[in-house]
Amino acid sequence: MQHTQAHSAPVTMMVTRHISPERYADFREWMRQGEILAAGFPGFLGSGVLHPPEGGDQFQIVMRFDAPDSLHRFEHSLPRRMWLERGTGLVLESRIDRASGMDTWFGSPKLAPPRWKQAVSIWIAYFPMLLLFSFIFKDQLASLPLFWRVLITTATMTPILSFVCIPVITRLLRGWLQPAQPKRRVLWRVAPRWRLNRR
Repeated sequence: MQHTQAHSAPVTMMVTRHISPERYADFREWMRQGEILAAGFPGFLGSGVLHPPEGGDQFQIVMRFDAPDSLHRFEHSLPRRMWLERGTGLVLESRIDRASGMDTWFGSPKLAPPRWKQAVSIWIAYFPMLLLFSFIFKDQLASLPLFWRVLITTATMTPILSFVCIPVITRLLRGWLQPAQPKRRVLWRVAPRWRLNRR
């Protein structure tokens, strides 16, 4: 008897951390240690950090694993708990969100924008970065065969787009992707009470 195992989609953990501004350098070193720690776990696919603007205190950390089980093992491991304890005085507040597939960029399927808006958002992130990459490395790429040009370009651009550019674009276009829905008034209807007269 053969058993078929369902394929698990990659899962992304997004951590928002508010830090103590005066401990910025210490936080950066602590975060670097965390990235090295995560990279040693099976199923780790990559990570990225979105830095706040100057004077800000909110960091967005993105870690991606090949399956929920891989992320679960990392989250509940002893090395990670010890690493979190070392950062107790560096982080003021943390929030963790998880998403899989394209939910990472556009939210859950129930709240996701139309597919054409998703496509436009991805193109807005992809086109300028591809143009910039091609312009900077045009001399190096021009000397390579077509296969290697495409391979190097996609291998370089995919993690940059997935972990940095597309999350930033979707955040900037949030008002267009997911416009606020007008609040609907809910009218409650009270069922009438029927009185039975006994004779």
